Amino acid sequence: MTEQSRYNFRAAAVVWFVVGVIEIFIAARFLGKLFGASAHSAFVNFIYQVSGPMVAPFTGIFGDTGTRTNTFETASLVALVVYAVIGWGLVVLIRIVTAPKGAKPASS
Repeated sequence: MTEQSRYNFRAAAVVWFVVGVIEIFIAARFLGKLFGASAHSAFVNFIYQVSGPMVAPFTGIFGDTGTRTNTFETASLVALVVYAVIGWGLVVLIRIVTAPKGAKPASS
C-alpha cells in the first residue's frame, strides 16, 4: 500500500467522522423535538444549541407539524440528507484528487 493511498483513506475517514458527528447531533435534535424533550435540561439545551446553527439554513423549507411540545421538525430531516450528500461528495472529491495520475479510482 502506498503512502498516497493511506492518505486517501485517512482523509475520507476524517470526512465521514465529521459528517457522522454532525448527523448524530442533528438526529438527537430531531428525536428530542419529536418526543418533547425539555429544553430546560442542560443536556437537551446543549444538543439544541450545537445543532441549531447546522439546521438553521434549512428552516422554513417545509412546515413543521406537531403540538407545542412534540414537533416533527422537517428542517432536521433535510439537514441530515444534505450533510450526508455533502460528505459523500467530499469523499469522492478526495478520491479524485489523490488518485495516482492515469489510474482509475476503485469504485465503492
